Amino acid sequence: MRADELAETLAILDRLIGFNTVSANSNLALIDFVESHLRDRGFVLHRMPDSTGRKAGLYARIGPSGDGLLLSAHSDVVPAEDQGWSRDPFQLTRERGRLYGRGTTDMKGFLASMLALADRASKADLKEPLKLSISYDEEVGCLGMANMIGALPDILGTPRAAIVGEPTEMAVAIGHKGKIGLKAVAHGEAGHSSLAPRLENALHVAADFMGRLRGLQSWYAENGARDSGYDIPHATVHVGKLAGGTALNIIPDRAEMLFEVRHLADDDPEVILGKINALAGEKVDLETTVAYPGLQTAPAAWVTKLACSLAATNTTTKVAFGTEAGFFDGSGIPTVVCGPGSMEGQGHKPDEFVTVDQMVACHAMMNRILMTLTKSGGSMA
Repeated sequence: MRADELAETLAILDRLIGFNTVSANSNLALIDFVESHLRDRGFVLHRMPDSTGRKAGLYARIGPSGDGLLLSAHSDVVPAEDQGWSRDPFQLTRERGRLYGRGTTDMKGFLASMLALADRASKADLKEPLKLSISYDEEVGCLGMANMIGALPDILGTPRAAIVGEPTEMAVAIGHKGKIGLKAVAHGEAGHSSLAPRLENALHVAADFMGRLRGLQSWYAENGARDSGYDIPHATVHVGKLAGGTALNIIPDRAEMLFEVRHLADDDPEVILGKINALAGEKVDLETTVAYPGLQTAPAAWVTKLACSLAATNTTTKVAFGTEAGFFDGSGIPTVVCGPGSMEGQGHKPDEFVTVDQMVACHAMMNRILMTLTKSGGSMA
């Protein structure tokens, strides 16, 4: 890797870290920067604003018509407040081979490498197009990509393959679970606590429903689909929040519970939702708040072999965290996940960093992608 190319990538990363794109904030300043960077290099751009006008995603392409390869990153990051950072989370800091800053691992390191590749691609004789996707609100349930994915075929066509650059330490990830997030509202009857046996306590209704959900978890552990590629090889049910009531001497008439199901690709989400609805009963209302598909790419699939070649690795894995990869795969685009950094080691943690070595490895993959797109005939099979 040439020193000037690494310097360019790190300069872009420095700019990206400087944008406070915590999911609660607007990402438009970052998108403006990316658009300017790509426009100056001849990319065709399609901005995709959300319904509020405070956020936007971006599709971009350069090169001739054709399938090409899609690289995907999200622009938002998780909060850094109250985490005890020892340095400014929104200023890139380089120390002893590490690059510190919120999003360096998840996943602005990959985005910076994408944008540096865009510069090199603009000067190359591409035989197939390079296509880019940059989304918003990934960290709060892949909401941005859920809104963007339907327009992808009309805007970018169907790429030959997609690489989602979430942190895998540059291993090729071929699977992750899908997720359904739900809100349950339990209803009861308000009254004085001395009348508790006569009136329905909404917290008790919610607690009983939670108990039935724990039974559903046990059922999936014993009878559901299994995949030994995951540490927990079956679907999981998790309650994250239960709230209700106003005072000790008042019977609560409403309680709210937030819970999720993380399921294997072989588990039908509609079947799961049917089981949950049956458990809820008449006194619990359910609302799906988040849903994204899982990913299951075969180890012997050509896209897996391609990605291993591009990343110069024989290592495939399945990851515990969710990504946007299932959206692309569900749209008929063979997809894997591969990017710099360690989600387990650094994702969502204080003093998040990515190593320079990981960025160098990612840069090498980007150069192999460029070589593939400039081959005569553009064949990636």
